[in-house]
Amino acid sequence: MTQQPHTTPPSTPPVWDQGHQQAEPAPPPDRAGSGWATGGLVFAGVLMLVNGVLAILQGISALAADDVYDRIGDYVYKISLTGWGWIMLVLGAVLVGVGYGVLKGAWWARMTGIFLASAAMVLHFLFLPYSPVWSGLMIGVDFFVIWALATAPDSTGARRGMT
Repeated sequence: MTQQPHTTPPSTPPVWDQGHQQAEPAPPPDRAGSGWATGGLVFAGVLMLVNGVLAILQGISALAADDVYDRIGDYVYKISLTGWGWIMLVLGAVLVGVGYGVLKGAWWARMTGIFLASAAMVLHFLFLPYSPVWSGLMIGVDFFVIWALATAPDSTGARRGMT
């Protein structure tokens, strides 16, 4: 019995198109195009939806009964709880719409989402005296939303130079 010489098969078999020419291999996925970053984009969209619904509920509770939140003394950025109620209600409604847009992959939703999450972060900072633990938690959520929307891969391929 004769042994045949050992040859190493190619790591990836050639891909042939209809013209019987070897097609170029797909470019290696970059870090921004990883599944983790894409999952972060979906998670950011869901967080925006949930944050919006919670802001709507928070706004309704501030409008319905001003005794839900503690009264604070002398505060530089003092706004009446009715004012905070309307701010949270409007912010929540817009966050729900933009979060839905992010989940649908709308081109306008990512930049709008970054802007809204930044605005929500500032508003939660101003709301700290009324609800410190909740506001601190929401500042962290807004930070993650901004990061996820800013680093997620571009679905059109413009980031990689493919227009």
